[in-house]
Amino acid sequence: MPWSSNRTFLVELCLDGATAHAVYKPGRGERPLWDFPGGLYRREVAAFELSEALGWDLVPLTIERENVPMGEGSLQWFVDADFDQHYFTLIESARWRSQLEHICAFDILVNNTDRKSGHCLLDDDGHIWAIDNGLSFHAEFKLRTVIWDFGGEDIPQAIQGDIERLLSDGLPDGVARYLDTFERDAVLVRARALLREGRFPVDRSGRRYPWPLV
Repeated sequence: MPWSSNRTFLVELCLDGATAHAVYKPGRGERPLWDFPGGLYRREVAAFELSEALGWDLVPLTIERENVPMGEGSLQWFVDADFDQHYFTLIESARWRSQLEHICAFDILVNNTDRKSGHCLLDDDGHIWAIDNGLSFHAEFKLRTVIWDFGGEDIPQAIQGDIERLLSDGLPDGVARYLDTFERDAVLVRARALLREGRFPVDRSGRRYPWPLV
């Protein structure tokens, strides 16, 4: 997939005559970053696990695999999406508001530092998926996202209820195993802050945007 920052591959999965496609991100294909340790693909898996724990179904099925051609990495179910649609087009319709609110809250919880508009994919069933979550879960608050349209608005009660349940149950093992102690604690700190505030945050600096935006 030539426009990716790291080596990313569209692969075919085969089992008992059935086939499907997935996005394969090998660990050894990652560019070293000064502020994130290697193994970003593991954060992709953690994001999926947290989405599932919340019951939000935002991140396509993502697993860690070792027995793959370029070594250990993540496999994420490929979303057959309408690639003319992305956050900036979807936000124009009230139809997608609830799903985008969930992605907004999710990105705050995982501390997503790279939520571009094109990372919100609309499939044929009208479901919006949040992909490319590798630059997430840093212990230091580094949120960079294009989703600021809800800033200052009340967080829906259904979202707050799911976050309360997460705090009550604790981080699931499927998330915790991929994060260090400080990163695990930071997820819970952000969750408590969201509930305490009760509103989506506002970017008063105007600088918390990824680049490019789409």
